[in-house]
Amino acid sequence: MSPFLILLIGVLFIVAAIIWLKLHPFFALILAAVLVGLLPSTAVEVAPGVSVWEQALRSFENSAAGLGLMAGKIGIVIALAAVIGQCLMESGAADRITRTLLNIFGEKRANWALLLSGYCLSIPVFFDTVFFLLVPLARAMFLRTGKNYMGYVMAICAGGVITHGIVPPTPGPLLMAETLNIELGQAILGGFLIGLPVALFGGLVLPRLFVSRGLDLPMRDTPGASTADLQEIVDRSEKELPGFFVSILPVALPVILITAHSVWKALGNESDVLALLGNKNLAMFIATGVAMTLLARSKGYNLKQLTTAIEPALREAGVIILITAAGGAFGGMLKETGIGKTISDMVTGYVDGGEATGGLGVLLIFIAWGSAAVMKVAQGSGTVAVITAAGIMAGVLAGLDEAGVALPYHKIYIFAAISFGAKVISWMNDSGYWVVCKMSGFTEKETLKTWTAQLAAMGIFGLIEVLVLIHLFPLK
Repeated sequence: MSPFLILLIGVLFIVAAIIWLKLHPFFALILAAVLVGLLPSTAVEVAPGVSVWEQALRSFENSAAGLGLMAGKIGIVIALAAVIGQCLMESGAADRITRTLLNIFGEKRANWALLLSGYCLSIPVFFDTVFFLLVPLARAMFLRTGKNYMGYVMAICAGGVITHGIVPPTPGPLLMAETLNIELGQAILGGFLIGLPVALFGGLVLPRLFVSRGLDLPMRDTPGASTADLQEIVDRSEKELPGFFVSILPVALPVILITAHSVWKALGNESDVLALLGNKNLAMFIATGVAMTLLARSKGYNLKQLTTAIEPALREAGVIILITAAGGAFGGMLKETGIGKTISDMVTGYVDGGEATGGLGVLLIFIAWGSAAVMKVAQGSGTVAVITAAGIMAGVLAGLDEAGVALPYHKIYIFAAISFGAKVISWMNDSGYWVVCKMSGFTEKETLKTWTAQLAAMGIFGLIEVLVLIHLFPLK
């Protein structure tokens, strides 16, 4: 059976299992991995005398091994990121970051403050949680200014959704970096810089375009959350909040340590101290210690109370670890089909002296973006979309490596293309759609016109940005 057909069957199975059978993504991905392993590939030689049941057992064992390997790589980081996010929320540190940015930019540029707040906070905190935190501030700003409510909401969405999908240690980007074999520091720095223009476009330019076309939505009370209820966060006394420096430290510290080590290493230098502090697990442990200390001091918690406070974050992290690890197992099984070698054999005409030509380089960007976009539209989850697309592209890149073909640009652009593809399109099968819809007070139709259209435009803008960057700054 052709590896492409096996890939198609695996992807369709995931979509059907999640949408129609209502299976949890963990089970859908694991079963898809086993199914892919069972199907005979024309690109792989099968040992003679191996029965279907033996092959099934081997497929299951390979899936379990792949799951364990991926969990070992990313599990600690995801768990610690969840704890940091919980501590930032409960201690008031996230609120302090937002208020400081609002003071810096002023009410006239509140959309900048909300966008940058979302952009920073969504690195360690999940998008849904960031939106819950910031939407009351958008409502409060509307009560003060009497205008631009839709623009404030779109600014939050643009900032939060980008870093959630392109900057580790958020689960999707973290798994992509591991799957594509990109240094974590490079993924953090590259994702942060490449994602920023897209966030600015989506949060500052698009709302103006929407308003110019007659779309300017009012603020309404939301079910179970009146205007008075949602303003509770912004009514907190400044004295109750920690300082800005200590509030931003748990976010900035791991980014600085991991990135510093990667940059120092890229410059051809070695440092045992930086190598130790820049280790992703240790860097996240240090940041988690700061965040937990911050929470304990702000709430007056003892060790037992602190442990109880972070338990919800660890439970949530456990589910995310299982899903991302199952995605790693699925991606590993895709590689075993030989799809990477098959594609590399097909593109020999795009190779010049052992290096992929510009035509092949552009084609790979479209494959990365398109595979993530198809998965996103089909089943809704951005994490599942990037997991699947990263598995596909890892197989392709492995095939090119085996053929001795070098990419004409850095793999960070494949990473970015997958992330931007997973923005297209968020609709009723995406939990993010409903979070924005219900918490903002928009109707379903209005959410399609704003959130869905915004993410589609940002995904396309990101694709264009990547295509420009691979020619201007290939970073080879």
